[in-house]
Amino acid sequence: MKAVLFHQHGGPEVLEYAEFPAPEPKPGEALVRVRAAALNRVDVFVRKGWAGLKLELPHIPGADGAGEVAALNLPPFEAASSGSEKGSGVRVGDRVVINANLGCENCEFCLAGKDNLCVNWHLLGETVRGTYAEYVALPTRQLYRLPDDFDFHRAAASALVYQTAWHSLIGRGKLQRGEIVLIVGAGGGVNTASVQIAKWMGAQVVVVGSDAMKLEKAEALGADILIDRSKEEDWPKAVYRALNKRGVDVVVDNVGTTFMQSLRTLKKGGRLLTVGNSGGPRFEIDNRYVFAKHLSIIGSTMSTREEFAQVMDLIVSGKLQPVMDSTFPLKEAASAQARLERNENFGKITLDIG
Repeated sequence: MKAVLFHQHGGPEVLEYAEFPAPEPKPGEALVRVRAAALNRVDVFVRKGWAGLKLELPHIPGADGAGEVAALNLPPFEAASSGSEKGSGVRVGDRVVINANLGCENCEFCLAGKDNLCVNWHLLGETVRGTYAEYVALPTRQLYRLPDDFDFHRAAASALVYQTAWHSLIGRGKLQRGEIVLIVGAGGGVNTASVQIAKWMGAQVVVVGSDAMKLEKAEALGADILIDRSKEEDWPKAVYRALNKRGVDVVVDNVGTTFMQSLRTLKKGGRLLTVGNSGGPRFEIDNRYVFAKHLSIIGSTMSTREEFAQVMDLIVSGKLQPVMDSTFPLKEAASAQARLERNENFGKITLDIG
């Protein structure tokens, strides 16, 4: 099969378009013919590497993907009941989108339906080979069936960012109708998903960004208040003024290095939600803001399978709309990652694996 892979960590130039053996599905797994893959910031982090990251090289990046089920390796009883409540739920030829959150199914968390807390948790494309390839094999439970007319690129662009934003805002953050949500950053996939989910929940949305064009696009998604931090050095004060001296209920901050500013914008009892640290993993905060204002800092990763199905139902019904940026052929994955790394995108970049 054709795949994009790397033999060593480094810049986009380490990505190679090459032939690689197609995976063989293990018992309980499906072989998926990938038609579209979507880029995520983690793809860049994995390519660069970090201390303690252990990969089987060459490594194939990519968490998000959509395509058709090409083969199934199911026990006879499961194959016979495939499509029923007890079966895998997928058949050869089905159009599917991939849930990259890989739990073991055996630990206390998985058995409780909290597979994103699995003690042996993996992310497709991070610690195991991913979707920058014509084929990928993974457990059938990780597949969501798509309507026959639903676009593969839109599906791939939705999966990781919407399930991540949904679990953070709804599952962990307990967002309520009428609350005010501040989102730090205008263009990332999780942030654009967060704008839509917050509006769907009936919240008021404030977006802080530094790119005027991206802020305009955030407004088109439903953002109510826009703060251009390139013009407002003290943007927490600008948020405070825009809200008539009322703090926000929830902040979505996946930058990390902006935590101190985010904490300042929260009203008493507010929640700071985070699923990443694009600005860097280490930074300082003034803890007095946390205890004096009764604030909560709430982290999470991905979502449960139940939540994945919930948010994908909203995607395929058109109630949430993935934001698309651009599409590259698979062989140009290095250029696609370079665009992502330069923060030139608004919404999701996808790879065509036709």
